[in-house]
Amino acid sequence: MNCIIIDNNLQDQHQTEEYIKLIPFLTLKGKCTSAFEALNILRNEKIDLIFLEIKLEGVSGIDLIKSLEIRPYFIFITTSAEYAIEGFDLNASDYLLKPIAFDRFLRAVNKTYEIFTLREKRGAFQFHSFEKKSDRYILVKSDYQTQRIPLNDISYIEGLKDYVKIFLTSGKSIVTLNSLKNMSEKLPSDTFFRIHKSYIIAVNKITSIVRNRIVIGEKWLPIGESYKKPFLESIREQ
Repeated sequence: MNCIIIDNNLQDQHQTEEYIKLIPFLTLKGKCTSAFEALNILRNEKIDLIFLEIKLEGVSGIDLIKSLEIRPYFIFITTSAEYAIEGFDLNASDYLLKPIAFDRFLRAVNKTYEIFTLREKRGAFQFHSFEKKSDRYILVKSDYQTQRIPLNDISYIEGLKDYVKIFLTSGKSIVTLNSLKNMSEKLPSDTFFRIHKSYIIAVNKITSIVRNRIVIGEKWLPIGESYKKPFLESIREQ
């Protein structure tokens, strides 16, 4: 991972640099004392991770992160815990308080690296639409390869926190890094419907509807209370 340090305390900056040198998957691309210096590097280099102090002169570390349209991963390294909630609201990978022991620094970096490598390997899915419904498909990255999945082969999709599991009519399943929210927005509404916070179903694969459950083959899936009315109305219209 390419990284930079943004810290106006040169002694702390040096300490972070020494820690980075001990971690083989980190490559230091620059050191800065202000947000303005950092912006020059971010414009010219592909940066995957930022280590930054919040209390910078001029533009704070938090304001810098807020200003970035495309944000690398970032870990706050600072002297005060008062901004921790705001930092995590911005999806900081971690929030470290100075002085930092190497084992705590390493834990933060390892956690970030795990997420980074999973996203690099799995990526997001793409949806392709053609005139014939039978020709429509998605491309998903799973297990180091991109797979083409015809929409007609999908029975239902289950959300698993940062991943989704796509269940196929063949009985196989595919796991990919994505969210149900993203998939429900991209998949065609004439074929797929979200019935629960954890499930999207292919409407044409429904075997039966029994009270608050949908049966697809031998699988019984719950209908969430907030999804029940729009789902039933959609079924009546078809």
